[in-house]
Amino acid sequence: MNQPFPEFAGDFPILRKLDFFNHAGVGPISGPAAQAIRDYAEQAQSEAYVGADWYRRANQTKKLAAQLINAKGGHEIAFVPNTSTGLSLVAKGLTFHPGDRVIITNVEYPANRYPWEDLKRLGVELFEVPQSADGRIDVEQVCDAINDRTRVVSLSHVQYASGFRIDLKPISDMVHRAGGYLCVDAIQSCGVLPVDVEAMGIDFLSADGHKWMLAPEGAGIFYCREALCPLLHPNVVGWMNMVDAGNYGDYQFRFQDDARRFEPGSWNIPGIVALGASLELLLGVGVEGIWSRVEGLTHQLCEGLEAKGYSVFTPRALPEERSGIVIFDLPQRLRDALDPRQLVAELQKQGIVIVVREGRLRASPHFYNTPAQIDRLIDALPAG
Repeated sequence: MNQPFPEFAGDFPILRKLDFFNHAGVGPISGPAAQAIRDYAEQAQSEAYVGADWYRRANQTKKLAAQLINAKGGHEIAFVPNTSTGLSLVAKGLTFHPGDRVIITNVEYPANRYPWEDLKRLGVELFEVPQSADGRIDVEQVCDAINDRTRVVSLSHVQYASGFRIDLKPISDMVHRAGGYLCVDAIQSCGVLPVDVEAMGIDFLSADGHKWMLAPEGAGIFYCREALCPLLHPNVVGWMNMVDAGNYGDYQFRFQDDARRFEPGSWNIPGIVALGASLELLLGVGVEGIWSRVEGLTHQLCEGLEAKGYSVFTPRALPEERSGIVIFDLPQRLRDALDPRQLVAELQKQGIVIVVREGRLRASPHFYNTPAQIDRLIDALPAG
């Protein structure tokens, strides 16, 4: 089995059991993440935090998350239980007026639709840029939809059901000129693709850790540009998002100035330290190296699929539009006889894990997967 990162193979025992290609769904937690949870459980059970340094390690996780996305520092990062919560911090935290506009696409994962759709009750217009027939989102169409009433453009960096990666910089430039903000659902890019909030002009970003960041569910990050933190009113008010939060008896109703203002109460410590352990691993490998590896695996997969008569839906012509997701359709002669869900079930019996999304097949390998595993997937698919 070809292992370009043999020093990390032991961190993924799933390699011994499954050919797993669903990191765009719920990925396996890494070996270091699993160990961090075990360490937490042992200490919390036997010593109940006495002498522990969990909160120091949690704050270190913020610094690692900031490094992953090139934020200025941990003060721009808040912990959230999921991507939806982070996006809702923006939707609920900004002040909207009747006639304001929010721009999304018509193919967003529901986490990046419903918080904005809820604003219709305030008279906010939700404008949807349509996905093209080839699976792309036209950047010019997004920019053309921005006007002086646009408060937010909120987009997935990578679309879950097409694998299309959008160029965010022209959009951020345009919405900033209009006086609005760029909000990004980055759950399908953080941990596998280079993400640079400064270079891309991202104002707000949310991503849970359970996909490409190889961490548990319920431990995610929310990025808010430093200058914009005071602009968002926290959705939930508690003791921890107040200044001098540790001084319990001295009541001061004054929110923290940085991203801590979005953290109302106690952290999910086991999830957060596990997230930190996985981020250390990912940063140790290097995101550029991870993406180079994943791009090679997805290229191998696409070539093999097309050779067997499968149609790749994911836009792949331009390198900057590729992601770790490959969406594909059954060969024409199999479409009437074979349900994609049936094929997924048959593959799983063979220890090969892919999924169905919006009627199409989806595979999403990570850096620790191997070319031999890709070959097994291709070989296991019925020929067209």
